[in-house]
Parts: sequence; structure tokens; C-alpha cells
Amino acid sequence: MDAKTCLRKLQYVGVLAFATADSQGAPQIRNISAIHYEPNTLYFFTARGKNFCRELLSDGRVQILGYTKYKEMIRLSAQAVPAPEAEQEKWMAAIFTEQPYLANVYPGDTREIGIIFEIKAGNIEYFNLGTSPIFRGNYTFGEAEAALEKGYKITGSCIGCGTCRTHCPQCCIEPGTPYFIQPEHCLHCGACFENCPVKAVARL
Repeated sequence: MDAKTCLRKLQYVGVLAFATADSQGAPQIRNISAIHYEPNTLYFFTARGKNFCRELLSDGRVQILGYTKYKEMIRLSAQAVPAPEAEQEKWMAAIFTEQPYLANVYPGDTREIGIIFEIKAGNIEYFNLGTSPIFRGNYTFGEAEAALEKGYKITGSCIGCGTCRTHCPQCCIEPGTPYFIQPEHCLHCGACFENCPVKAVARL
């Protein structure tokens, strides 16, 4: 799995959930399908009068979520910015060609109320519940910095009792000094953290 494959899977999903925060800091989510994909860039359309557009222009941070029929969750965290003015019509034409229903929503010249945003860099979390054990991965594309690590780790305070291992629903903890959590199979459920008798498990 890699970032390019994850972006391709999002394209197959089609309708994605876009999350932003409004001026009061409250979460806002909407489903968006007016999207065009290039190998390393995602373009999407919205109208300038929408709250969604104002939130993007004022902050730009967006989180995009897709879920496939194979039980894969793909979450993209990125900064969205307006595409260059000289490219607005090009990407708008591409999106309206690929999504014919938009001509009913914005017929004729009314689509000029729209604006194209672009995402050229971001962090992707991939989480597959359809495999055993589950699999997760973190990827970047463009010039995005790697996201902070999530989950849990077992510290040097481990006494090797194995309690964490017996409580792990994915059996992804290996014996050692200290015991070791396989991060690519970890649910981040916290069972090891809650059950360790010496508090040797740390939240990342």
C-alpha cells in the first residue's frame, strides 16, 4: 500500500466526506463527488457562497474520508487552497465532464459561481478491517511532513508478564524485552494500556 494507491481507491469510492470546522470551531461534514484526480493532486468544486467555501478560504484545513466495500477506511488530512486563477476553468471543465449531473445543478454559465480548490500534499491514514489481523498504514504525498505517530508503545518498565498480549484483540504484541506492539496491526483500542499491571504501556 502507498499514497498513490490510496488516492486511487478514494477515486473509486466516488462520494467522499469532507470535514472542516466553522467559525465557532464546530465540526462540519459534507459529501462531495465533484472531484477530479491527477496522479499527485486532488481538485474539487464548490460554490463561493457556501459556508464550505468560506471555511476553506479562512482556514484551509480539511479531512477527507472514504470507505470501500472491502472494509478499508482511507482518511486524508490536508490543506486545501484555491487552484491558480489561470487553471480554474481547466479543472472546472474536467470536473463537469466527469460528473455530468453537475450541469443540472449549475446549468450553463451559472457554474461560474464555483471555485476549484486543490490539494497537492497531505497525510493519509489507511485502515483495513477486512484482513486478519487488521492492517493500518500511514503515508504522505507531495511535500507534507509525516503525521505524528498514534497508538501505543511498551516502555522499558515492562516486566514481561504477557498480560498485554492476552488482552490484545488482534494478537499483535510480541514477547521481548520489552514486549513489542506491531503498529501495522494495532487497533489503537487501548486494551494493553488499560490492563498492564505496572503501567508500562504509553500512549503515543
